[in-house]
Amino acid sequence: MRYQIVKASKAFGPQVVFENITFEVKDKEKIAIVGRNGCGKSTLLKIIAEEELLDSGDIHKEKKCKIQYLAQSVFSDEDRSVEEDFERVFDTVHEYEIRMKKLEEMMQEDHSETVLNEYAQVQMKFEELGGYTYKQEMLNIFTRFGFALEDLKKNINEFSGGQKTRLAFVKLLISKPDILLLDEPTNHLDLPTIEWLEGYIKRYPKAVVMVSHDRTFLDNVVDVVYEIEYSVMRKYTGNYTNYVNVKKSDVERNKSAFVRQQKEIAQLEGLIEKFRYKASKAKMAQSKIKYLDRIERIEDRSVDTKTFHGAFSCNVKGGNQVLQTKDLVVGYDIPLCSVTIELLRGQRVAIVGENGTGKSTLIKTLIDKIEPLGGGYLFGHQIETSYFDQDLAQFNSTNSVIEELWSLFPDFDHTQIRNALGSFLFSGEEVFKEVNVLSGGEKVRLTLAKIMLEHANFLIMDEPTNHLDIVGKEALENSLLNYDGTLLFVSHDRYFIDQMATAILELKDGKAIYYPLSYKEYIQKEVIEKEEIKEVNTKEKPKHVNYGRECSRLEKQIAKKEIELEEHRELRFEPEYYQNSKKMKLLDENIDAIHTDINQMMALWEEYSENL
Repeated sequence: MRYQIVKASKAFGPQVVFENITFEVKDKEKIAIVGRNGCGKSTLLKIIAEEELLDSGDIHKEKKCKIQYLAQSVFSDEDRSVEEDFERVFDTVHEYEIRMKKLEEMMQEDHSETVLNEYAQVQMKFEELGGYTYKQEMLNIFTRFGFALEDLKKNINEFSGGQKTRLAFVKLLISKPDILLLDEPTNHLDLPTIEWLEGYIKRYPKAVVMVSHDRTFLDNVVDVVYEIEYSVMRKYTGNYTNYVNVKKSDVERNKSAFVRQQKEIAQLEGLIEKFRYKASKAKMAQSKIKYLDRIERIEDRSVDTKTFHGAFSCNVKGGNQVLQTKDLVVGYDIPLCSVTIELLRGQRVAIVGENGTGKSTLIKTLIDKIEPLGGGYLFGHQIETSYFDQDLAQFNSTNSVIEELWSLFPDFDHTQIRNALGSFLFSGEEVFKEVNVLSGGEKVRLTLAKIMLEHANFLIMDEPTNHLDIVGKEALENSLLNYDGTLLFVSHDRYFIDQMATAILELKDGKAIYYPLSYKEYIQKEVIEKEEIKEVNTKEKPKHVNYGRECSRLEKQIAKKEIELEEHRELRFEPEYYQNSKKMKLLDENIDAIHTDINQMMALWEEYSENL
């Protein structure tokens, strides 16, 4: 057991966050904490990270267990270069490396068993800490997060706030704590990076605890789900989909058992009431009373199904041709991509691509926020647009919620405005809350209420699911699936794209490619193309890979390399090497090369094993 919380409770004033919960982290578990916004997920992460304290309960932690949280990964000196800051993570590795070099020098004069044994221990610890491979892994993670290698030489203060957050994420991953805490790790990452991060987290050699609303990410990564609902925590083994299915079954079973027990209790109480005052039946009545007292009462399990219900619809049907672009060049100072596309009524098109390819820029160009750099675009007959902006949805205002909506639709009466707000969970006194104090999710719901009342026949949306919890995302999906207009949207939420998209517009290498495919079909096409490229680029690779045979072949090669590695390590204790610094240096380089070979073969073995 790496970490355990027992019978814990936490409240902020009168608001109980969770009560009498038990939570544990074992070995290499990948754990998700799920629940509605405000249920206490991030609070629990902060308690594990020792940023918050429990009101009651016990915490048991493995000795020397290193726990790190993204919020803790701050930069104490931003005048330092990225490389210098990252290298400090490996101070212990450097200490062992320095000691190894000193021992190598000593071994040229001192051939005693004591020095040789110490060298063996130091060298083994150096290897355990990744001394031979850490730099390559650091560079791999760094570039995966969208940075160029030359960015390592830049000072941290030269990067934007968003880039610093990504740098902090890289630093957290290369630190390799025993328990890695992640709060919404996929936020602001593009799809290729999210997919890479999935693989990294799955293979992470220690435990991970995460809060995420990315359902596909949770499905592909986690093996344990803890749910917080109405201050109660429940544990489910398996991924997110398994949790949803098991919870549904549990709730149905609980409901059925509760109804049966209530019926039995009512019958017993009826018998007791009927016979308790009759002398001949009093003993039997007392027996029933005792039985009733002993019954372990089943609670009617409450499930939080509260969600919004947006009825998006069109005032005007509009023409069949919704949008046409011809060689539309989008960008700011320099072109990002050229787009030629025709959108027809009723389509739901997802714009996908890596960060920086021009997804949001294309949308801003279509709504006249940015001037096109070339080409043109044309909306069809009677096409009315409504725009959701991920940044503008986080607006501030001193207006109350009802004032904010009513100011945009002054011709609506009080009932119409209240009904619209009620559809998006603003009821009672909540409509008089100032917009400034709303949470991110509440601001998104208010923005969606505005869009709903516009009744446009063409919705253009940039990251509409940001700040929504999973229940909110599902509500938005249901609302948009019933929408009778056309939808063009950007999203990094693969589950949302899979539910919504009838076609994909991929931005890549300065071009826009339209695919009349569902997201599943588009992904399958990508996988096939990658396999074809691998086939072309890999010499003597069979057309159809026998993954079982390839795995066996790689296992044999890895075993041979490991024997070769041990043989090279043994040479370090030979006078021919430890008395000759040049030969020792060459030997170390050979050992590094063998390590690299093993890592590459292991990566290929993992890939083949997954396919198998």
